[in-house]
Amino acid sequence: MRSPVSLSLALAVAVAPLAAQASDSSARAVLTLMPMPASVRVDAGRLLLSPFFRVAVPRYRDARLLRAVDRALSHLAGRTGLVLSHDIARDSLLGTLVVDVRAAGQTVQSVDENESYTLDVTGGRVVLRAPTVVGALRGLETFQQLVSGDSDAFGVPFVHIADQPRFRWRGLLIDVSRHFEPVEVIERNLDAMAAVKLNVLHWHLSDDQGFRVESRRFPKLGRGSDGESYTRGQVKEVIAYARDRGIRVVPEFDMPGHAISWFVGYPAYASAPGPYTLPTDYHFTAAAFDPTRASVYHFIDGFVAEMSALFPDRYWHVGGDEVDARIWTSNPAIRRFMRHHKMADAGALQAYFDQRLSRILAAHHKRMIGWDEVLHPDLPRSVLVQSWRGYESLGEGAREGYSGILSAGLYLDAMSSAAQLYMVDPLPAGNDLDSAQVARILGGEACMWGELVTPETIDSRIWPRTAAIAERLWSPREVVDIDDMYRRLAAVSVELEDVGVQHLSGPAALWRRIAGTDQIAPLRALAGVVEPVSLGQRMRLRRPTTVTPLIAPGDIVTPDARDGRALSALLDTLFRDPGAARGAAVRDTLAAMFARWRSIAPALAAMTTHAPLLIDADSAAVALAAASAVGEEALSYLSDGRTAAPAWTTDRLAQLDSAAAPRGLLRLAIVPPLRRLVLAAGGTAAASGQ
Repeated sequence: MRSPVSLSLALAVAVAPLAAQASDSSARAVLTLMPMPASVRVDAGRLLLSPFFRVAVPRYRDARLLRAVDRALSHLAGRTGLVLSHDIARDSLLGTLVVDVRAAGQTVQSVDENESYTLDVTGGRVVLRAPTVVGALRGLETFQQLVSGDSDAFGVPFVHIADQPRFRWRGLLIDVSRHFEPVEVIERNLDAMAAVKLNVLHWHLSDDQGFRVESRRFPKLGRGSDGESYTRGQVKEVIAYARDRGIRVVPEFDMPGHAISWFVGYPAYASAPGPYTLPTDYHFTAAAFDPTRASVYHFIDGFVAEMSALFPDRYWHVGGDEVDARIWTSNPAIRRFMRHHKMADAGALQAYFDQRLSRILAAHHKRMIGWDEVLHPDLPRSVLVQSWRGYESLGEGAREGYSGILSAGLYLDAMSSAAQLYMVDPLPAGNDLDSAQVARILGGEACMWGELVTPETIDSRIWPRTAAIAERLWSPREVVDIDDMYRRLAAVSVELEDVGVQHLSGPAALWRRIAGTDQIAPLRALAGVVEPVSLGQRMRLRRPTTVTPLIAPGDIVTPDARDGRALSALLDTLFRDPGAARGAAVRDTLAAMFARWRSIAPALAAMTTHAPLLIDADSAAVALAAASAVGEEALSYLSDGRTAAPAWTTDRLAQLDSAAAPRGLLRLAIVPPLRRLVLAAGGTAAASGQ
């Protein structure tokens, strides 16, 4: 007779039909995990989930771990429709999922926290082992990503996973100075960060346009918030929320430059007399702290003392970038100070400021982080350098003994594709650093600067592309297959919306608003082939201010237009295998695609008659129709086995160049692959990517 325990396990688990064991590389090809673990083996079989699924935590357990298990169960129930017990067992024999944790980990999570775990799914149960609670949090996210359904049930494959991050610092900067982001926006993005194993929220809390934290010691800093800032209680809530998810919160308070918001309330500490008002534009402004006066350092010391008690993380970001030297060199008192101290230039004066600032931070048990400009031989080697200038600057710091993180190439507002972001590696193959210098490269951070995002649009600017960055920072260097990354990114994107971010639902809501209707199929279709213009183009074409409503079509569409990638993939197939049967099928698919794109223009023209905000979309649709017609012509040449005349090729390439020009804040994503098709019609073999 079966015992109650064995009966429970029998009801909780079923084994799917067996399949051949898969190696690490082939396992990665069938799973939709992101980030891909360090080591994966897929074995024969599948564990099916049932309402009798139960979690056991037999060894170390604390409130943080139990809350994480509870969240995981709620998430699984929402995905599978199963009614799952939230009664966490202590006896491992009672658990379908056993979470075996050895210890709590660090009281205040640091860059050295152990995030490793193993995950074994076998015929009877799932066993997640981790040395710390944070490691268990990472393993729980992997387990949830393993769950998939078929026609009968939900289950997880039999796997053995041994996982740990490649880099210790995997961050996301969120700028709340240029546009304030409420607590709920920060928290839903923390949920998404946890899902893809990011571990640092870099909270950019002050800049020229806003100072976003309540200070009781210096209440006039509130004058620099324009009425939108976080209370101390809200800051504590966000930090606790992040810690529950294994994420550190590193504050950034910009100084000596990017500091106008400080001076609105406290102009006496600036290098030039006030009064100061918050700028609404994003033009570079010459304003900075006065590094020559003792009162400035007394003020900063008081502020750091207050905020250090609020932000427990060891690191404190000072900014330190883009100081306009003229604000110092135009001040006679500052020039006299520089001559007296034999300072050759403003760079030496900033190094003096940074040295004193680093001592203030050290006195409050904080380590200083700054952008590239803080790098100076006289700074202590405890300073961490965040590089926006690139590998050369990052490597220079490492060679001089400074730890560093990379953000160059990871600016999300630049509108790079997920593929471009995916290939930005803090330690690319072939780097010339020695082992000690390599150890100083801690990782990287994606940067979501705030000029062009609001609470309505920020999620779709961060996600899902940041999941690709998260994989680069977690997974082994050799995980670089872009096509497979996009395959898995599509699945993870849906999961990210499920955990709370609105990168999929948000754009649809904005389309409905500016169209004045819920019949937005033409706009959804257009969004598949257009992308936002680059950051540089945006600032040249329609430079925004802090009060510009960010609801134009170019503010809604996202990089990585899916149909642009689909067109490229179809052309790859066509040029690689132009044989009769396969080639004809691909050509038929392309013909249908071009016809569908041409149909968008008349539909949008009708919508624009009562929705003037759609004018950019209407213009882009007209350009799309013209480009699609070129594609159809090129396709007809290939279908008939004819070669287009040189004059035709030259003319059609010129038409595509015209179609590539921005339409308001939109650009067609399909022009580069269409150029390949035109060149192929003209007999140019290079069009096939050879």
